[in-house]
Order: sequence, then structure tokens, then C-alpha cells
Amino acid sequence: MDIIKKSADEEIVGEFINRAFSDYAIANNVELNFEEYCFVAEDDAGAVIGSVTGRAYYNEVHIGDLIIDKNCRRQNIGTKLVNAVEEEYRKKGYEKISLTTFGFQAPEFYKKLGYSLEFVREDKDPKLSKYFYCKSL
Repeated sequence: MDIIKKSADEEIVGEFINRAFSDYAIANNVELNFEEYCFVAEDDAGAVIGSVTGRAYYNEVHIGDLIIDKNCRRQNIGTKLVNAVEEEYRKKGYEKISLTTFGFQAPEFYKKLGYSLEFVREDKDPKLSKYFYCKSL
């Protein structure tokens, strides 16, 4: 057996992951509902100024990354992107949405959006403490 670093975007890796996830869900009598998502915000010229990515599976949605162009922050773009994810997956019947963020990123932002803090994994550098949030849909 060899261990080789590969990109998760490679087709053969993606096929393996999807097949394994599906087979395991079926074996455990759980509906997978797996879906990756990406929502973007564009300016009037069509340039991307923000994005939110993640995955939905089983009965939960997970926000992986929320990124807003540094010149476009404080314009409610992040709120609109998170709301778009919530609305899309609420309609599809998902029950909750979760995410993690570091202390220097956006804990207060998610709190303002109604996310409940489940846990903080403290770090000796508070900026690197990791915050785990969840919200019912």
C-alpha cells in the first residue's frame, strides 16, 4: 500500500468518496442526501465578491468556508450568502446547519445570525480558538 497526496477534486477520488459514503449510509439504513454547494455574490460587473461553500448530508448542512472580498465587507454580503444557504436547505427538509470558525474570524457574526455556540476548543492563542456553532432550520 502506498499513501499518495491527491486533490479531493480529482474525479477518481470524488467517485470513491461518493460511493463509500453512499454504501455506508445504505448499510446503516440512513438517507445520505449528499450535496456539495457553492453560492456566490457578484458585483454589477459580474466579478465574484463573496462565496460560501459546504456540504449537505444526512439531515445536516455544514458551512465550510464563507469568504467576502476585503473591499466589500460590512455590506451584508455574508448575511445574504448564509441566508441563501439556510433558505435552500430548509426547503429541502434539512434539520440543522453547522459550522466552525476561529476566534479571529467571525464568532460574533454567526451569533448575530442566530447560531448557538456548542463548544469552544481553546487555544493558547485566543485568535486560534475554534468555535463550533449550530442552528436549527
